[in-house]
Amino acid sequence: MSITPEPEPAAPRPALVFDDPLDQQSSDDTDRGWGERPEGGDSAADLKRFLDEKPPHHL
Repeated sequence: MSITPEPEPAAPRPALVFDDPLDQQSSDDTDRGWGERPEGGDSAADLKRFLDEKPPHHL
């Protein structure tokens, strides 16, 4: 008589979510990361930012 091992229980499947993805706020819906500067910057920091961000045709 042969004894077969019991099958492993299947991993739970992820639940399907039918919410409207456009109802949720994405990272693009905020102004975070779109060029804000920290408060209290000094003129040296402003000059460095200007020099870093100026187009190459502006010398």
